[in-house]
Amino acid sequence: MRRAFGQVLCLGVATGAVSLLAASRWRGGKVKVLAEQALAGTGSEALGAALRALLAGQDVAGWPVTVVLADELCRLWQVAPPPGASRLPDIEASAALRFHALYGEGPAAWQVTADWHSAEPFFAAAVPRTLLALIDAVALENRLHVVQVVPHFVTAWNRWCRAIRAGAWFGQLHDGLLTVAAIEGRQLRAVRALQMPPAADHYWLTQMMGREALLLGLEAPAQVQLCGPLPAALARPAGTGQVSVARVDTGQGDELSTTGRLAFAGSAP
Repeated sequence: MRRAFGQVLCLGVATGAVSLLAASRWRGGKVKVLAEQALAGTGSEALGAALRALLAGQDVAGWPVTVVLADELCRLWQVAPPPGASRLPDIEASAALRFHALYGEGPAAWQVTADWHSAEPFFAAAVPRTLLALIDAVALENRLHVVQVVPHFVTAWNRWCRAIRAGAWFGQLHDGLLTVAAIEGRQLRAVRALQMPPAADHYWLTQMMGREALLLGLEAPAQVQLCGPLPAALARPAGTGQVSVARVDTGQGDELSTTGRLAFAGSAP
């Protein structure tokens, strides 16, 4: 397939399926679904087989590709640098200690990236090294150039963080997982991943946000600004005293499958 100027590939990787889109940076963000493939099992072998089946017969050699990973596959957390920290190794050690405290293991098996900062808390993300190696291997087999591999939540945060209103928190909703950024003032305080039950409504959201706020010593948000299609119960207005919801990406990628929306997240400029 001939690549037009500004076209890129977007690859969405979830726990149960993968999706490939062709997107344009210059044509109003138009995307074309090239292929989707369900995983026949779990683990690296199943994912590798699905990725190879997804790319089989696709004439995309030489294309750049952005890979978006479902948040279930990644780990996201906030790091407070130690007082007086000035060297990157000290800050990296602080991130590793926080990772261990949260997840009960060291980060050796994970590739950690962050907005490293010595004077204020910062956001960090980790992706399994085995997953990155698999993506690189499949990309090499198909002569693709991997531009970036990024968690789904990070794509949304990078695009919308400046639009977050005072008193609101921010979230990414995808396939029943709500990844929420707790915000104090203009500062990110924590990232939480919450499984959302099918019947989740404003009462459930209010209870969950209140619990997280209590654990963090923060005021509960008045509103959660979300990316992703809302379940019917959350699309209705909130009741008195309940946390309201505002969707910030209304209509963007809604016609796509669940995994297609994951890939679509990599098409935003």
